[in-house]
Amino acid sequence: IDLGVQTAEGRIVHARYDKFRQINRFLEFVQDILPQMEKGRELTILDFGCGKSYLTFALYYYLKILNGYDIRVVGLDLKEDVIARCNALAEKYGYDKLTFLTGDIADYEGVSKVDMVVTLHACDTATDDAIRFALAKRARFIVLAPCCQAEVASVLRRNKAQALSSLP
Repeated sequence: IDLGVQTAEGRIVHARYDKFRQINRFLEFVQDILPQMEKGRELTILDFGCGKSYLTFALYYYLKILNGYDIRVVGLDLKEDVIARCNALAEKYGYDKLTFLTGDIADYEGVSKVDMVVTLHACDTATDDAIRFALAKRARFIVLAPCCQAEVASVLRRNKAQALSSLP
């Protein structure tokens, strides 16, 4: 409700229906890997380029509240105002192992070990930085959907004919 996806009555906000579908599809991917996720120790999950954190909150609720996993989730994004709001919501709901930080993926050094890295539609090279981080830390799971909008837009601005001829 606080993220604007549902009404107080539990109905999906019409303008946020695509976001609701995205959240559910994301959780289906996570459900597929549940049998491989360890229980009995704290798992560290990073959401790089978390933005308003629709998926971060859903992931925390799904894994910790509904499925009983001991998890620590860190969301990282460049927007200070968004991060402040997300931290306020995490505190409001008592999500004590959900933290949001302002920062760049390429510079993040906050953990020595990570179990899952999530990055969905992070702009420009953020997805590449997240993959590099996940591989360097030997993350067991990487859940990602790259964002190519900035790259495609820059190619289109330079040469529309060239950009269209390079598409498969």
